[in-house]
Amino acid sequence: MLTADYDRLGLQAGDRLLDLGCGFGRHAFEALRRGATVVACDMALPELVQVVGTAEAMRAAGEIAPGSSCTSVNGDATRLPFADASFDRIIASEVMEHVPDDLAALAELTRVLRPGGTIAITIPAELPERLCWRLSEEYHAPFVTGGHVRIYAERELRDKMRDAGLQPTGSHRAHALHTPYWWLRCAVGPTNDTNPLVRRYTKFLEWDIMTAPSITRTAERILNPVLGKSLVVYGTRPVVSVGAVRTTTTVGASA
Repeated sequence: MLTADYDRLGLQAGDRLLDLGCGFGRHAFEALRRGATVVACDMALPELVQVVGTAEAMRAAGEIAPGSSCTSVNGDATRLPFADASFDRIIASEVMEHVPDDLAALAELTRVLRPGGTIAITIPAELPERLCWRLSEEYHAPFVTGGHVRIYAERELRDKMRDAGLQPTGSHRAHALHTPYWWLRCAVGPTNDTNPLVRRYTKFLEWDIMTAPSITRTAERILNPVLGKSLVVYGTRPVVSVGAVRTTTTVGASA
């Protein structure tokens, strides 16, 4: 179940991609299938171990093109352990809403993205998220350690991206069928896995993810603009021309 669109991201074979907040690797694995060199970064060690193990199984099964690789790094979004301009593409999926100092995280993402590189940042969409917060205090921080600490409006994220030195471009929403599921979970209690309606909806989503029938794919495409659970905003790190740098330097020297 992918949230970011790799065509909009512009991912190409041979690109070096950072999957920040990789979780169990859904975006990393698709990037490997497309021939990228992937660095999966997360603060949770068990997830990283599983990502590397799955990547090796994919290689053994012939699902990864020669030359592609996946490495894991245990890291903090506000202090990324990478050199400047290390990556051609970055995916930060469902990360920013967890980070208290999101400005520091955006500054770091900008730093490690090469000029001309592209980034996809996914966050919970504002309307579905607001209703989840209202339905249950157990859905977000401070009740949940490491949980969601803010609700983003798209304009706020775009403004913060610009302030960090990124140029926001397009956006879209995804996973509309998951929005009612989370509203239901919040209504009965986010940790209530025994509720019969929750169990039925969970089985429906599992079936949908595994089979991807055309009827639900069509329904989700229609509903995404209104009910999409996730918002994806794309951006680039602008390339500063040599002439612009020289001009700026000359003015500073004259002053």
